[in-house]
Amino acid sequence: MNNGVFAEKIELIKLKLYRIAFLYMRNEEDAMDAVSEAVYRGLLSFKKLREPEYFDTWMTRILINECNKMWRKTKNDVSIDDVPEIAENEKAFELLPLKEAIQKLPKDLKEVIILRYYSDYTLSETAKALDIPQGTVVTRQRRALKLLKLELSEEQTDES
Repeated sequence: MNNGVFAEKIELIKLKLYRIAFLYMRNEEDAMDAVSEAVYRGLLSFKKLREPEYFDTWMTRILINECNKMWRKTKNDVSIDDVPEIAENEKAFELLPLKEAIQKLPKDLKEVIILRYYSDYTLSETAKALDIPQGTVVTRQRRALKLLKLELSEEQTDES
């Protein structure tokens, strides 16, 4: 793979990378910084990639590491109210409780949910991106969905 091929592949997945970073960082500027840094780190080391067919998951892993590194440095707690809505329609407001519930999940469970449901990764792609066994992804996904269901049903009960 050369620089041109790297640039083409990044162009194809840049929106997916941004969405992942935005869900981690919770604001546009930090998400863009994380993506930029991940692309830079990927550019420096893409020749070390042994299996080019896993480029997407490899870049996702780099991005997740960058997001985690930025979180450790800043330790910013951004309120969910500060997250801008991407769409201003009724559906966006319906999804707000889900967004809040996902932010409350433990980090390891949140990573699985973000990759599986927001980035449409398969179980094996998620496992590869997080560098964990596929069975662990299944377990974390099941636990996260159970917690989300519990959280959202409690919210619905509170509203009634």
